[in-house]
Amino acid sequence: MRPLRYAINVTLDGCVHHEAGVAPDEESMRYWTAEMERADAQLFGRVTYQMMESAWREPASGEWPDWMREWEIPFARAIDRTKKYVVSSTLTDVDWNAELVRGDLRHAVEQLKQQSGEGLTVGGVTLPLALADMGLIDEYVFVVQPVLAGHGPTLLAGLRERLQLELVDRREFGSGAVAQRYRPVRSQP
Repeated sequence: MRPLRYAINVTLDGCVHHEAGVAPDEESMRYWTAEMERADAQLFGRVTYQMMESAWREPASGEWPDWMREWEIPFARAIDRTKKYVVSSTLTDVDWNAELVRGDLRHAVEQLKQQSGEGLTVGGVTLPLALADMGLIDEYVFVVQPVLAGHGPTLLAGLRERLQLELVDRREFGSGAVAQRYRPVRSQP
């Protein structure tokens, strides 16, 4: 069974809005590229899928946009080629190596997890909250940015029950950001 990982940047005050943190630097982009390459597939809600596609999809011309720095291209290539599953009740069609996920969310994600492979990664705000409430996330990867946003959506806001996590890995970046990897502490039967 492949694990489901929730991976996201977060500020010190818990904000997960993509514009509330700091712009990625070369070191953090290498980290996120490695995380992308650890997964066989990405699981997105509609909003995150559309945001990621608009930023990271390789243009038909094969020429990356001028705003993209050379050290961001490996991440763009990694996400571009990765299989994507999109949970949406409003989209009727997806491309970018993607497939729509419909119906019972728990059942659909359990089926994806049962496939062989290295893992699935989920990002965003709304979908991870639902998956955490269902107990389907096997690992949490947070890159905590040294920023206080003061506003915006916060990490897993509205979680129905407290989740006890154990720290399994920690890495400090030169920018002051800290990558932290946690696994849920499962209660023993």
